[in-house]
Amino acid sequence: MTSSPPTGGIEAPDAPPAACNATEAQQFIGRKASSSIGNSVLDMTDARRLRWGAPDSVFTMDYREDRVNVIYDEQGLITRIYCG
Repeated sequence: MTSSPPTGGIEAPDAPPAACNATEAQQFIGRKASSSIGNSVLDMTDARRLRWGAPDSVFTMDYREDRVNVIYDEQGLITRIYCG
């Protein structure tokens, strides 16, 4: 049985607001999207919120300096990680 990629988002518990920096998290591009990777991305980026982007998903254009976006493809592989 194959697990489905995560959807929705994650919020860091009790994290103070901080500006996101996605540089270090780029190491996860090409890996299978999972909740554990999402938590690692949150830790590495200092973001307070993570938003998953499934294939063909639609995002609002609001910019949040404390949010990291993790985009994955049809196979559940992460293709992009960026702040906003």
